[in-house]
Amino acid sequence: MKLLITGGAGFVGSSLAISLKQNYPNYQIFALDNLKRRGSELSLARLKAAGIEFLHGDIRSKEDFDALPAVDTVIEASAEPSVLAGLDGTPDYLINTNLFGTVNCLNYALKHKANFIFLSTSRVYPIKTIETLNFEEADTRFVLTDNQPVSGVSSQGIAENFPLDGARSLYGTTKLASELLIQEYNEFYGLKTVINRCGVITGPWQMGKVDQGVMVLWIAKHYFEQQLAYIGYGGTGKQTRDMLHIADLYRLIDWELHNLDNVNGEILNAGGGMQSSASLQELTKICQEITGKTIPIKQVAENRAADIRLYITDNTNVTKLTGWKPELGIREIVTDIHDWLNENRAALEPILK
Repeated sequence: MKLLITGGAGFVGSSLAISLKQNYPNYQIFALDNLKRRGSELSLARLKAAGIEFLHGDIRSKEDFDALPAVDTVIEASAEPSVLAGLDGTPDYLINTNLFGTVNCLNYALKHKANFIFLSTSRVYPIKTIETLNFEEADTRFVLTDNQPVSGVSSQGIAENFPLDGARSLYGTTKLASELLIQEYNEFYGLKTVINRCGVITGPWQMGKVDQGVMVLWIAKHYFEQQLAYIGYGGTGKQTRDMLHIADLYRLIDWELHNLDNVNGEILNAGGGMQSSASLQELTKICQEITGKTIPIKQVAENRAADIRLYITDNTNVTKLTGWKPELGIREIVTDIHDWLNENRAALEPILK
């Protein structure tokens, strides 16, 4: 099998590529990336050591696709992943990458009759609708209740039939627009596709920042003994997310790669679920225990643009269709990332500190 992974030097793309090559050494895997994100250059040696062919290119450029070899499957893992991207009034790079880039990927897949696995985001769900959901404030986190004003949500989280009307961030909009185009290519061109709406993905080799990769950011700030802040919702740190370890995501992508006919045309929510969720307050406690360090955390009451109080993925549908469910919990994720920081401190300190 021949595979093209776009965003192949990014956190998700490189992790998937290396895991696939380890499990299927006879597969030929190409990793395409423009190396724009800081830290992505650290993936090059890892990709080479794994036997993966790195291709320097940009999904925004149709001409870059013309030079690529034919493959059997495209895993579209490229993105400008920041929720805050474009909100400063300059959305061009975001739209050109996350929307027009996806079109180039689709046309390339169509040309070679390749299957298409797309990594979308939970951010396709509208902010105001999420913010008006019924919740309870527990001692350390916000919790969804079963009694809700809209469909597609319960105490178990948000499902695929959650309403899509409303604004969701420019980032979420470009991903949703890509989803709509993928469905058209599936229906009218016969392209075999699956869309995965992922919650917070995390794990080793993620270069965490304030607006994307919060789990690694939180652990790294503890590890390097720097300051953090609980921002918004009264500054209590009760905002809650589920976290999906990249190794758990890999198991889903592996299954889809080899069973795509069973989920062709599907849209699947895939996240850590209730079992692998934490508030910032709870995450802080686990970080303190695993790193042995306590750092100052400021409290900022005012909310940030495009932020949400809580998001939990309801994995019911993906589990029913594929049998997949996440296996790694919050403590295991924090431990894994902490060990990675220890082993690669010299390389990571200039980027994450």
